Amino acid sequence: MPLIQSDHQPSFIFRNGHFSTIYSAKLRISPSLIQIRERVTLPDNDFIDIDWSYAKKPTKKAAILLHGLEGNAQRIYIKGAAKALLSDYWDIAAINFRGCSGEDNTMYQSYHSGKTDDLESIINHILEKDHYQEIVLVGFSLGANLLLKYLGEREDIPKQIKKGVAISVPTSLKGSLERLNKPENWPYRTVFLISLRNKYQLKMKQYPDKMCASDLKKIKTLKDFDDIYTSKAHGFKDAYDYYQRNSSNQFLPNIKVPVLILNAKNDSFLSLDCFPFDIAKNSKHIFLETPLYGGHVGFHVSNDTYYSEKRTVLFLKDIK
Repeated sequence: MPLIQSDHQPSFIFRNGHFSTIYSAKLRISPSLIQIRERVTLPDNDFIDIDWSYAKKPTKKAAILLHGLEGNAQRIYIKGAAKALLSDYWDIAAINFRGCSGEDNTMYQSYHSGKTDDLESIINHILEKDHYQEIVLVGFSLGANLLLKYLGEREDIPKQIKKGVAISVPTSLKGSLERLNKPENWPYRTVFLISLRNKYQLKMKQYPDKMCASDLKKIKTLKDFDDIYTSKAHGFKDAYDYYQRNSSNQFLPNIKVPVLILNAKNDSFLSLDCFPFDIAKNSKHIFLETPLYGGHVGFHVSNDTYYSEKRTVLFLKDIK
């Protein structure tokens, strides 16, 4: 235990993993959501922007939402999750990782799949300024790996953090990279690579002593980006060292609060080792649900309702 039998059965067209992934990211009508931005200064004087949404009545519950690679707090999946949680009277703190809120961050480093010190700073900031007695972490893809690593790598986490939900999570970063390199995944990796190269070019103006046009020309794959930028900026030997040290699989056995992992079996981003069945079977806290369908963050039921959103609310409500 705890392995969860999933009852997610989408309509026929949404049983195609690629269609559900692309539709949910690009074609779903974005839920309406009021967001109020707060800028938080980090210990190194860089910044992270939080986009807050508030329940219709005062609450002592807050959900921290963590987006995926090259995402932000305005992504459709973040807004959909926020709207569902607001209906159950959670305040929402949707985090924009460094450099993801529409303005380049100031430091050479930015964000990555395991940068839990920034998450810790945000959690501490929220606890210092607000009255919340219950905080949950909800992450998508890269953000889901980040929250699992955070929960599993620390001996003590704040007592207010009660649960987590990790959706479409690459618990093996190397395995996920290898899947993204498959021919059928070229549209996704191309979009990611274009965005990351643009970020590199923008930051190159700030740090010409550390970044250069000749290195930019060498970035032709996602691994190239992690070799040339991510690893150097964040203290890793190379891309593979970064993947090994930050993959959340190794931290799962240490998690001490209830966590739902929701990974679709037809998610083309995920390798077999991103489905930690053995760990979940031997854990009191890891709840693993692996529906046949859903693609990558694409658990469509209707434009107003996504299975992942419904499951998040129910898990946070029902699991004690």
